Amino acid sequence: MYNSSDPRNSLATARSGPAATEFAAAEYLKFYEMPPQEDDANGKTWLGRGQNFIIAYSETKTGAVFSRKAQIDEYVVLLPAANSSAAITWRGKTETVPGYSLAFVPAGDSTIIMPEGGRLVRMFSTRSEDLAAACSNAAAYAARHPNIPPFQPWPEPRGEKRVRVYSLDVPDEPGRFGRIWRCTTFMVNVLPPDKGPRDVTKLSPHYHDDFEQCSLALEGSYTHHIRWPWTPNLHAWRPDDHELCGSPSVTVIPPPAIHTSRGMDAGVNQLVDIFSPPRLDFSEKMGWVLNADDYPMPDAGR
Repeated sequence: MYNSSDPRNSLATARSGPAATEFAAAEYLKFYEMPPQEDDANGKTWLGRGQNFIIAYSETKTGAVFSRKAQIDEYVVLLPAANSSAAITWRGKTETVPGYSLAFVPAGDSTIIMPEGGRLVRMFSTRSEDLAAACSNAAAYAARHPNIPPFQPWPEPRGEKRVRVYSLDVPDEPGRFGRIWRCTTFMVNVLPPDKGPRDVTKLSPHYHDDFEQCSLALEGSYTHHIRWPWTPNLHAWRPDDHELCGSPSVTVIPPPAIHTSRGMDAGVNQLVDIFSPPRLDFSEKMGWVLNADDYPMPDAGR
């Protein structure tokens, strides 16, 4: 269902199990309309979650400090603005991370300092139970959502464990979809900014069998069009969504709902698509994952 110019047309599709018979609702977390879960000397932080992931979106003050003690697994740091750097300390070694970068921080004790303040996005698995409980939509996941298998981290990176930093300044390339990086817990696709509303004749309705998609709006606004399958049981049917979300916001799209998102603003619109754990189909596309040499894929047949 992708338009003819979309690189995802080449993805292999395979159903991993029987057709779904029950469905979860989408989650729309409009941070710009919500009180932050944290409002202190570090600035304001909003927390929202999916089945496997937590997004912590912060508007930080100068010198803000964020520490994790005995962090259970690898997490992600995204600095979307070029003028906001970070200093990340892990196991006594400090890595200076320039703005407009993505960093992966190993499990264990770590500290992030924001010397100039600015926007900071952190991504954690829901194994971080303290953060999961603090999410604004924690109640929506009191029961496990259907159609999503238990979380399984991907293999450890090659070489020594360390903070790994990647610049977002990557030019577009014909045949490659977005700008994709992965670690043991996440796949992050920082889509290039678009100017103006998306062409309504070039949308990309599609679905995922067994994983959620998190769409983080950093700039502009998006209408998320979501449609659930019909089954023989009328009680399982859900009405379509056509939800307008500004920025910053998080939309969690459940499987196997058909979905597509349309940038709406006349200015810049930008999304970051987030998956936990990483997507196998994107990983199998040669050249799509920009740090594939650092993080191996699971063994065949897993």
